[in-house]
Amino acid sequence: MPEPLLEVRDLRIRFGRFTAVDGLSFALGPGEVLGVVGESGSGKSVSMLAVLGLIRTPGAHVSGNIVFRGRELLGLKDAEMRSVRGREIAMIFQDPMTALTPVYTVGWQIAEQIRAHEKVSARAARDRAVRLLDEVGIPSPERRVDAYPHEFSGGMRQRAVIAMALSCNPALLIADEPTTALDVTTQAQILDLMRRLRADHGSAIVMITHDMGVVSEIADEVLVMYGGRAVERGARRQVFHTPRHPYTWGLLDSVPRVRGPRARRLPAIPGAPGAAERGCPFADRCAHRFAPCDEAPPLTPTGDPGHLDACWLPEDRRRTR
Repeated sequence: MPEPLLEVRDLRIRFGRFTAVDGLSFALGPGEVLGVVGESGSGKSVSMLAVLGLIRTPGAHVSGNIVFRGRELLGLKDAEMRSVRGREIAMIFQDPMTALTPVYTVGWQIAEQIRAHEKVSARAARDRAVRLLDEVGIPSPERRVDAYPHEFSGGMRQRAVIAMALSCNPALLIADEPTTALDVTTQAQILDLMRRLRADHGSAIVMITHDMGVVSEIADEVLVMYGGRAVERGARRQVFHTPRHPYTWGLLDSVPRVRGPRARRLPAIPGAPGAAERGCPFADRCAHRFAPCDEAPPLTPTGDPGHLDACWLPEDRRRTR
């Protein structure tokens, strides 16, 4: 097996007495796409911010191991982390309007990132910004490179953020809900763009989303998170066709079906997101809770190779479900 591009082991993130991520572990190979799914508050985004060393909240404590290309990232000095961030690992943030500075042109911001990591002239950086905008499908890039973010539509701003993230050809691209608040046509265009960029540049992608439909379109593997923990992990086909965890069942049941009779009302997971005080984090919202759930289940393999879940439910009850 080739060495993983990124390996996260026992990642724990605390903000004071609150635990946001509790023992997360996963690995990502070169060129792979990992879909990280779960409701808001599951720990998806904060885990990836830790990978980039962007958790600066006073009182925050991050522990575990984050190994990228054989190099431990936790504990690196700011100057060392800046050489990795943007150049080797790039992130597409959830809100493109806050990711772009409103008082500078889009082209200037892309060129600034290029010049921060490479010794190139301002003219060469601007020319590359034009090419990047053209690559991500911005019309008239020679003119749009001098436009400000407020002159772009939502979909165009998202494309500009993607162009900025790809400006230094990173080996790993972290996309934090890149299709949120976009219409379905633009969503499809963004997903097609990410597939093409993966094929052209060979970058691995971590796709953070709550949309199971988006994951089904692009991911090779799926990591389901709840309450700061991984509750299920496996290949896309395993998680979608033979889901093992009750939380995954709930997420899939909430997706409208395009075939078969139309449901009058989609099933919903009762309660609000938030880990139980003890035991299984999903226990307070789970319809299948029973006595063993008072103890936290480990993430263990199931019958299929590479498919793991964290649930005490017996096999006969899962087959019935």
